[in-house]
Amino acid sequence: MACTDVPGMSYMALYIVSMHIVSSNQRTSTHWKLNMDAGKVEATSSAEKETSGEQVEKKTEGVMMKILSDDRIKKGKWTIDGKNTGNSTNNQRSSNKNSRPIEKDKSDRLILDCGRPVNSTHFDHLRGIINRKDHPFVPEPEVAMMFRRKKADIDMVALEEKLKKLKQQKPHSAQVYNQIGNFWRIRGHTNISIECFRKALHYSPNDPDILLNLARVLYILQYLDDAIFLTRKSLEKQTPEQNPWLQHFTLGEILKTYGHDQEAVLHFRHTLDLNPGFKRAQAHLREMEVNPHGSMTYYTLFIIVFLVLGVVLGVITSVDLSLDDTGEFKSQRHFNRAMAMRSIKLGINPKVIRMRKTNIS
Repeated sequence: MACTDVPGMSYMALYIVSMHIVSSNQRTSTHWKLNMDAGKVEATSSAEKETSGEQVEKKTEGVMMKILSDDRIKKGKWTIDGKNTGNSTNNQRSSNKNSRPIEKDKSDRLILDCGRPVNSTHFDHLRGIINRKDHPFVPEPEVAMMFRRKKADIDMVALEEKLKKLKQQKPHSAQVYNQIGNFWRIRGHTNISIECFRKALHYSPNDPDILLNLARVLYILQYLDDAIFLTRKSLEKQTPEQNPWLQHFTLGEILKTYGHDQEAVLHFRHTLDLNPGFKRAQAHLREMEVNPHGSMTYYTLFIIVFLVLGVVLGVITSVDLSLDDTGEFKSQRHFNRAMAMRSIKLGINPKVIRMRKTNIS
């Protein structure tokens, strides 16, 4: 009888322990649910009816769920509701955010730029573009002529605000980013201007004006190979209706820096044909006429002298060798002629004389 009662007692004890666990969990656990109308996670009504002592214990539980309960879903994004979560760090962050108006801060600190840089363009292999983050600060005040109307001075602040509005109105316009790049050329920020030209070329890779502006920046930075490549590319993409005087002027300046004066003069003259009275092209031509060999370096002069001396030595050596060969040939020829005349006078066949000499020897 005792053996049969033992299993029943064990089942009874297990039932009592499990009921105790269930009842304790109902008293101490916090239950949460998603309120679709409010768009937030909140505690159930059963938890609100608990005693104040049990609520004190609940403050130490469900910290992550309490944070979620203070979040709201607005337009598919989680936003802070602003209620007190009991977390001092979150309260400090929310107070810092609310201490200053966000819209005013954005308008005050809005900087004219071209946004996030594009991943790649067709011209990223150029060395001047690869090293764009290392370029120095080089202002180009003459670029302001592109924005000048009539003879009025350029208001850079007004120009910046105008470009900001154009960027907001046309966020995918290559011409807008081209103008922003020219704006930063005036200020001297070469890195920002190159990034703007890269973004403009991303939308319009064959635009001759953008290619030329980027070439001008790289020429100022003395990346001559990249500059002449982009300038010639710009000249190729120029339409017949457009005037390519600035392309020819840029090629003239680059070739003059290279030391190719004759080609540079041709481009400067062609510039004046397309744009008569352009003073900078006239100044280059006057300088090259006054000092036509000004670009010749001592290294180039040394190479020319060395080549001339080498040619002279080669000519002298070849003349000496030819004179030696000619004298030997004339003496041999004179000897043969004398022997022939003697044999004719004596009536002896020259072949017989040769045979005799051969037998004697």
